[in-house]
Amino acid sequence: MPPTLAARLAPALEQLADGALARRPFVLRLWDDSELPATAAPAPAAGVPPPPRLRVRDPRALTTIARHPDQLGLGRAWVSGALELDGDVEAALAACESLRAARLSWRDRLRALRLARQLGVPLRPLAPPAAEARLHGRRHSLRRDRVAVRHHYDVPTSFYRLVLGPSLVYSCACFADPNESLEAAQERKLERVCRKLGLEPGQRLLDVGCGWGSLLLHAARRHGVRALGITLSESQAVEARARAAAAGLSDRVEVRVADYRELREAPFDAVASIGMVEHVGVDLLETYARRLAALVRPGGRILNHGIVRLRPAPRSDRTFIARYVFPDGELHPLSAVQTAFERVGLEVRDAEGLREHYPLTLRAWSRNLDHNRAAAVEQAGAERERVWRLYMAGAALAFERGEIGVFQTLAVRPGAPHRLPLLRDQLTTGAAAPPPARGARRAPRRRAQSSPARPPR
Repeated sequence: MPPTLAARLAPALEQLADGALARRPFVLRLWDDSELPATAAPAPAAGVPPPPRLRVRDPRALTTIARHPDQLGLGRAWVSGALELDGDVEAALAACESLRAARLSWRDRLRALRLARQLGVPLRPLAPPAAEARLHGRRHSLRRDRVAVRHHYDVPTSFYRLVLGPSLVYSCACFADPNESLEAAQERKLERVCRKLGLEPGQRLLDVGCGWGSLLLHAARRHGVRALGITLSESQAVEARARAAAAGLSDRVEVRVADYRELREAPFDAVASIGMVEHVGVDLLETYARRLAALVRPGGRILNHGIVRLRPAPRSDRTFIARYVFPDGELHPLSAVQTAFERVGLEVRDAEGLREHYPLTLRAWSRNLDHNRAAAVEQAGAERERVWRLYMAGAALAFERGEIGVFQTLAVRPGAPHRLPLLRDQLTTGAAAPPPARGARRAPRRRAQSSPARPPR
């Protein structure tokens, strides 16, 4: 009987990446159903789950990884279905932490391709899956940003509802307890944003990157504001308008398909930007801050909620996130966001870190996807479901390791009393703000048809 593929592959793995691939924390099952056992996993014990099993369903997965020995090759093999995993994805990623530093040299790649030929593996790699982004034109131009955002968000809303739950909030929730429901935690986050902004009945709120309108509806219903939301996704705008109509709030909630750089409006009393700054390039951070400053009245508040990078990392278009999740997305250090605000004359008053809340949020979304996987595939396709399964597991680990974080940054535009409370904890308790100090400038009376405010210098 001829040797199995596993028997032929085992000695070759000893030679690749300084033997790192021979020290596997997972079982490797090949397309002839032969297996290589886990060699770096803990010994089996009662109550300890077995090591994850990585299945190579299509031999071209090996060719693809050999030609692209980075996240791009692994991503193409995974999204196409050539690689499959038996077991919990997050647990498998955590177990493979020791392999993150493994690198295939050019000599390793040539050796791997020769081995592929000996095993009868096709030398042509997998074609890029349909879910892989292909962007053209100048990075962060108006046109390219529209294409990049719609790549991620113009997916049937029914798919997002399966994953995010009925709140349709696609950003970090705020948990009082790890066992709290996702819906309660998202409701708390929305209310926390509204209180930090000091919303009062009759005020005008702008939500930049409004998604499916959850903050708009909450602010209009609970705080009596008139709200405008903007998004680059037509499907999000359609759903947000429908939700406003169903809630009887169409007279107080408006949604437009527009870029923040295109908006020309009379100043708002408050501006929220939740999970949108990640789509702003580093070269446009100051432009972004200046537009927000121009869109809020003197004394008005701006709340920027966004993921930040806690460890330096070079920008790359060859990562899984860049090709399959958020094309052209960029994570900035918190200091870069705050500096951009300060350079345009805004006063940063508070920054709250919520890093521990995002793994809880992502795992709740992952559970939703697991429970609704068949429906998710039906709604958005198998590739999209696989993208989300891997992306949410990897993101939860990145937050837990402290590689990335999420912050709510509150800033005010000078020129009038901001009415912030004296104590920080009163920001979210709804405590009354102190009256303006004697001699303080009062907010100017706004005309109904005033021209857009000039950003502070």
